[in-house]
Amino acid sequence: MSRYVLPLSVLGTAVGGAVLLKDFVAGGACPSKATIPGKTVIVTGANTGIGKQTALELAKRGGNIILACRDMEKCEAAAKEIRGETLNHRVNARHLDLASLKSIREFAAKVTEEEEHVHILINNAAVMRCPHWTTEDGFEMQLGVNYLGHFLLTNLLLDKLKASAPSRIINVSSLAHVAGHIDFEDLNWEKRKYDTKAAYCQSKLAVVVSTKELSRRLQGTGVTVNALHPGVARTELGRHTGMHSSAFSSFTLESPYCTEELVFQATSWTDPHCSPSNSQAGSFPTEPSGKPCGRKAGLCGGPVSHIFVAGKSRQETRSVLPGPRDLGTDRAQALGCQASVDAAPGL
Repeated sequence: MSRYVLPLSVLGTAVGGAVLLKDFVAGGACPSKATIPGKTVIVTGANTGIGKQTALELAKRGGNIILACRDMEKCEAAAKEIRGETLNHRVNARHLDLASLKSIREFAAKVTEEEEHVHILINNAAVMRCPHWTTEDGFEMQLGVNYLGHFLLTNLLLDKLKASAPSRIINVSSLAHVAGHIDFEDLNWEKRKYDTKAAYCQSKLAVVVSTKELSRRLQGTGVTVNALHPGVARTELGRHTGMHSSAFSSFTLESPYCTEELVFQATSWTDPHCSPSNSQAGSFPTEPSGKPCGRKAGLCGGPVSHIFVAGKSRQETRSVLPGPRDLGTDRAQALGCQASVDAAPGL
């Protein structure tokens, strides 16, 4: 019997460690039960993965959901599936290719013309560690899709968001931004050997820095801007990385909570039991007692914008994001202007 003790102990430790790791990367369940009837929500990259699950949950809560996707066949199928599961007929598919500035402008023009309001914009779509591809307009693909495309889309919809206030912009970033460095001399990796990981981290850092600056500019408008790390989950985002090639990684990343931070950010401001103490300043949602609301979401950053990290407490993540001047906020914001020279002259 004693000869089995050590192997069983090792097995138990391994299994327990895997469960704890899974719980750590997954975050936690969203406490907000708020509904959003009449609220128009745009979710980019909503035909699969986190975007699709977020759209599904928000459709359950009564929102008017617009799935903005590149592949219309998959997008229409996702919209049909969500309508069937939620019995919410206000779920529609629209074409949006974030690797094409022309497509982004066409999408924004159609939304502006056809939608009376846009209350929530969730910039979720992304590519991760793909080969050295370029967008239709010549930008390095990860920077172009993850940052520049969403930058342009957000600016084109700003007037509509302001007119719909209180409204919210939610940028899906990643903790990978902490390893990021923005090389302003070679943004498109034309002078260096292409590093898929570094390019991804650069794009996510640009998202976080831009979020902080945009939030500062939108103070007093009723438009809140937040960035978040949703946790780690098994989705098609990792198709270029091989991160799901083993049974262990597949188990660890099969997270039931991968969309919870997105849903929390999209709905908590409408929940009387879990609402921001100052929505215009993007404050962390609190309970009536003043304590952080429900789940262990973390935040860091300046006094206006925050980055929320699934599964982290405030104290654990407060130092994740350096000050804006350390990251070159003005230059990062100018970076986006390259993609929207004539899109939003007011910004």
